[in-house]
Amino acid sequence: MNKKTWDLYAPIYKLAMKPDEKIYSLMYKRIPKVIKDKKVLEIATGPGLLAKKVAYASNTMIATDYSDGMISTAKKGNYPDNLTFEVADATDLPYADNSFDVVIIANALHVMPDPETALSEIDRVLKQKGILIAPNFINHQTGFVSRLWSKILNLAGVKFEHQWSLENYKKFLDKNGWRVINCKVMASRISMAYTECVRK
Repeated sequence: MNKKTWDLYAPIYKLAMKPDEKIYSLMYKRIPKVIKDKKVLEIATGPGLLAKKVAYASNTMIATDYSDGMISTAKKGNYPDNLTFEVADATDLPYADNSFDVVIIANALHVMPDPETALSEIDRVLKQKGILIAPNFINHQTGFVSRLWSKILNLAGVKFEHQWSLENYKKFLDKNGWRVINCKVMASRISMAYTECVRK
């Protein structure tokens, strides 16, 4: 999926995600506890929905997306002073090694052609004892609503490069050097596996 498609959907992204608001509210409660007083990087922030809800708890937070349109939308409205939005490519991050205590990448790995490179970049910029928060959609083809929503997204140009079950998602993370220390499956139009990881 190219930048232009994400740029196109930036103004309506928040509305499209509204039916899953209850699920995200669970993350809004959990993540501040994990990032409290820490230096945080978010990758694939979209219009900044998650960042604007949790950044207050961090020391500083940089929320990035490779779509200029998403970042332009994210910068609108109110958000904490310790939060900044920047355009950045997940596979080629413009940050120094060992820069962040926590990296968040939510619902993005499955739409990336090369998620392994993104995880490698996360490993590079994350401090040695840092935490990776990587919630991701799973079981895209399980259940009528999930299959329907997957088809709608596909027609809209949102291609799922990877369709993992919970077990396979954990294996994918493990294969790329990450040990899951906390995991919770949350029901939404497409099930989401909320995961917190450390290096193996």
